[in-house]
Amino acid sequence: MSSVARGRVREMMGEVMTAQGRSLPADDTADLREIGFRSLDFSELALRVEDELGDELNFDAPGLRRIATVGDVLDFIEQLQSA
Repeated sequence: MSSVARGRVREMMGEVMTAQGRSLPADDTADLREIGFRSLDFSELALRVEDELGDELNFDAPGLRRIATVGDVLDFIEQLQSA
């Protein structure tokens, strides 16, 4: 599987937030609840990454529960691509 660079995933995450009238902070330690990044936003981001990859990301709900920050989202997507 090819991969989408971390910076590009962050850019797409910002696009998802901008579409909702919010902005992505520069700090990867920002708490998702505080910035308003919800599970629906994660789903939108995952779809965008899949579209760019031309392949599906296979992930499970338990892995999603550990995601709390912007950096966690980026790490999670990165891990999925290398699995």
